[in-house]
Amino acid sequence: MPEPAHSAQPLAATDARPPCLASVEAVTAGDRVTVVCRGELDIGAERLRPELYDLLATSSTGVDLDLAGIGFSDCAGLNVLLDLRRHALDQGKTVTITSCGPALGRLLDLTGARELFRAEGAEGAESRPEAPDPVPADPEPGADVDEELRLEVAQLRRAMRTRPSIDVARGIVMASFGLSSEDAWTVLVTASQNTNTKLHHLAEGLMGAVHGEPVARDVRQQMALAVARVRETPSTPFTDPAERAGGPALDSGAGAA
Repeated sequence: MPEPAHSAQPLAATDARPPCLASVEAVTAGDRVTVVCRGELDIGAERLRPELYDLLATSSTGVDLDLAGIGFSDCAGLNVLLDLRRHALDQGKTVTITSCGPALGRLLDLTGARELFRAEGAEGAESRPEAPDPVPADPEPGADVDEELRLEVAQLRRAMRTRPSIDVARGIVMASFGLSSEDAWTVLVTASQNTNTKLHHLAEGLMGAVHGEPVARDVRQQMALAVARVRETPSTPFTDPAERAGGPALDSGAGAA
């Protein structure tokens, strides 16, 4: 007789977290660790936290991030970087970004987070004239750290508020125009920049369009131009050329833009 379902052995637990599409390599130079990261920083970047924490722990003063090899990043990836910075501040250390790719650079600029990762003394960086040397016992840097933490909290809250609508909008663009995740992100950011519209406002407008709400004419035009541009220079090839040429027109019933 078959074994009753309720007495069957439970399945082994599996890790349901999304895979990490990025890799890191570390080089220790003096009292700092240089971390070279390549790939994509999306929701799967959460898996990098333990390794980044360990690398931070091995440094005396902090970590320098070389992110030139990052081809894509969303708010989830940015949150990992912000969390590493907060963790470093708790230890009296710093995290800087020495270089980054265009996609991450746009995200840092759109969220205003670039200043948080500048090295002291760099062009446009936050300065600390009262305490040029990091001396934990000096009371003056404490005020600077408090100000940085308040700014970081504000950035994190804004990122968490806007991330869901941006991710949904990217999915809408992917489904509507047959684009890859990276191309859809490029379309959103390009339209945002060319219409001087904040990215999360543009995303909310696309979500409303799905339910029949009108989208501004200039946004539709810039979306159409951006879609045509990424189709001319695809970042991720499709197995079937019709997939890239497919997708409804911008003014179709799908209402994606």
